[in-house]
Amino acid sequence: MTVRVLLADDEALVRAGLRMILEAEPDIEVVAEAADGVEAIALCRDRQPDVALVDIRMPRLDGIQAARRIAADPDLRTAVVMLTTFDADEHVVEALRAGATGFLLKSMPREQLVAAVRTAVNGDSLLAPSLLRRLLDDFVRRSSSTGPAAPGIAELTPREEEVLRLVARGLSNAEIADELVLGEGTVKTHVAHVLAKLGVRDRVQAVVLAYESGLVRPGS
Repeated sequence: MTVRVLLADDEALVRAGLRMILEAEPDIEVVAEAADGVEAIALCRDRQPDVALVDIRMPRLDGIQAARRIAADPDLRTAVVMLTTFDADEHVVEALRAGATGFLLKSMPREQLVAAVRTAVNGDSLLAPSLLRRLLDDFVRRSSSTGPAAPGIAELTPREEEVLRLVARGLSNAEIADELVLGEGTVKTHVAHVLAKLGVRDRVQAVVLAYESGLVRPGS
């Protein structure tokens, strides 16, 4: 399967560099480029990419607003991955809450970029476990208090809660299967049930919700 990618960044040189890296792969095709969030949304609707790599900071409409509109569009099945220059970007968690699948550093090695694009199509997390926990821990500590538990949290079975906690640690389905001595297909089913009960689009949003609801706490 060819992975169709849209690039959205206001710097033409950045887009050119990303295009060069991605199009060197036989299974990846860059189908469009956008210089701002407005163009990104229009091109997503027109070209229907599988993955959109979107810079957080862009003119006219920033990446976070663009991600929110792309994720909310029922006619799109595009995984939005945010691009940022700094791993401590204060807007990262906001971007994840807006519907982004994850985020990547522009300075990441080319092999990691390629792997991340393929991962996005499969719906897996695009945050390293240590980075995911640090970002969310910082987010929760800045909040005055933990919010009320989401209604879907109460609907989770004990096993589904256990799976969600492991997802929050950044474990993949294969790693969760090893941890719980389950088949990977069974874990995939549990994750799908968790997402459906929480009413979220992907596992990263599920983790944010788990932190906000207090099911998972910083440092746990």
